[in-house]
Amino acid sequence: MAFTRFFRIDPKGVHQAALLLAMSSIANGALGLLRDRLLAGEFGASRALDIYYAAFRIPDFIFSLSLFFVASTAFIPLLIEHKNRSVREAQDFFDTVFTFFIMTISGMIIVAYFVMPYLIPKIVPGFGIQAQLRTIMLARVMLLSPLLLGASSLVSSIVQSSRKFFTYALAPIAYNGGIIIGILYLVPRFGFLGLAYGVTLGALFHLLVQVPTLLKLGALPRFRFIMRTNPFQVMYYSLPRASALSVNQLTLLVLTSLASTLGAGAIAIFNLSTNLYALPIAIIGLSYSVASFPIMAELALHKDKNLFFEHLLTATRHILFWTMPVTGLVIVLRAHIVRLILGTGSFAWIDTHLTTASLLIFSFAIVSQSLVTLFVRAYHALGRVREPMIFNITAAITTMSLAYGIVFLVQKYYTIELFFTWLFRIHVENLPNIIFLSLPFAFSVGTFINALLLGVTIFRLNGSGAIRELITSAMRIFCITIVVSFAAYGVLKIESAIFTDDSFFSLSTFVGVLLQGGGAGLVGLLIGGALSWFFDIREFQEIKQALSSRFNRKDLLGPDIEHI
Repeated sequence: MAFTRFFRIDPKGVHQAALLLAMSSIANGALGLLRDRLLAGEFGASRALDIYYAAFRIPDFIFSLSLFFVASTAFIPLLIEHKNRSVREAQDFFDTVFTFFIMTISGMIIVAYFVMPYLIPKIVPGFGIQAQLRTIMLARVMLLSPLLLGASSLVSSIVQSSRKFFTYALAPIAYNGGIIIGILYLVPRFGFLGLAYGVTLGALFHLLVQVPTLLKLGALPRFRFIMRTNPFQVMYYSLPRASALSVNQLTLLVLTSLASTLGAGAIAIFNLSTNLYALPIAIIGLSYSVASFPIMAELALHKDKNLFFEHLLTATRHILFWTMPVTGLVIVLRAHIVRLILGTGSFAWIDTHLTTASLLIFSFAIVSQSLVTLFVRAYHALGRVREPMIFNITAAITTMSLAYGIVFLVQKYYTIELFFTWLFRIHVENLPNIIFLSLPFAFSVGTFINALLLGVTIFRLNGSGAIRELITSAMRIFCITIVVSFAAYGVLKIESAIFTDDSFFSLSTFVGVLLQGGGAGLVGLLIGGALSWFFDIREFQEIKQALSSRFNRKDLLGPDIEHI
């Protein structure tokens, strides 16, 4: 069957690869939503869930440091360059980098284990002594995850450079699967510590699921160090990318520290709403970015500038085509999304309202963050590693300064507090700690600045024509987004007038929320698709062609040629 062939055969073009990665991201997103629903139902927006999310901060920071060795944006172009000379040289390069990574990260983990009691009180100053001790306990167990995930990232680079996207797409699904096993089976046996065991198990699954493909490619790494392969090349090219991601983690550390002082549940709500906002980014932005990067790296290596920017422009247009309508639907359906995913068990009504408000603010960063994932890879494919680092640091400083500034002003001046309370209560009423919403607000502003600086600068390298074409496409898509959003909103109003609280479709039931929100979203998407077809939107026609090509047997068996 054509449908099953879609999953069995590796994609040939960027649209097909992006579609495969998007479908796997949907599956992974479903597991991620299940994970968050289980966590919210079991613990609610409580200090216990704050502890769980705070425990990620140091392991995640170490993982960002591991990207000095495993950043795909640096490693894949170098690997392709070595492979073009000889397969043997590429294998030697991979072995050396892998060995150097294992030795270095193992040392970092050992140091972090012993300094953890000194770091955690600085990261979560709002926690009591017992909460800090529990955070230390969980974080120490999670320290194995950066080692496993870093090794898996190196393996993923081999898989991506060979355009074997299927197993790469399975890795995050396996990771979430491990965490869910921890929630369902390890927590009842080991208590709260079972959450940390689940995270480590998920990281192990993330690595193991890609090993069969690595064996099939004959690229299983050996523990050896060959100096002539110059592994420090990876560190040189990874420095800006790893520095930028380390700055991102530092930003999250700062926001976590602030959230810990804003009451129990603030860290949990920030992370839960972040996970909801990140789902369309993973499905759309990351899928197109990952699918595009190996091709952009090869085009840059062959110095085919025109085709490179044509490819980049195509990927950018398609990210806008998907993310802008999705952003509109998330804004309209935000309450339904939060109630559907998190509204269960110990997750209180007030937690639902605050998470809904947080998701509203985060939703304005969906487009910009999706574009950031693509633009950063484009810079690295071109070997221009300084600009993304500078822009990322600028955005991070903006985010941290804005978050600290708003919290400081609100705490110091009552009139400022009244203003921000009024501002945020446009969307939420009678909720405590409204100032918590300054954190997603600062994050969204920083993300927008990052995307703007990255996008304008890189497209100017090829003249102003691409920017004008992009603006034209964005305006057409924006008009469709407005229609889609108002259509979904109108359907919600009609549904609320038809279905009473006593009916089967009441919003007090899971089925009612699903049917009302799903119905409104579906109508919006169908209208958007019809408008795209009627007005012959270019991106819509390209997607139709990619889908037709993917399910066509003759094309599936044809040569491996990339068509832009």
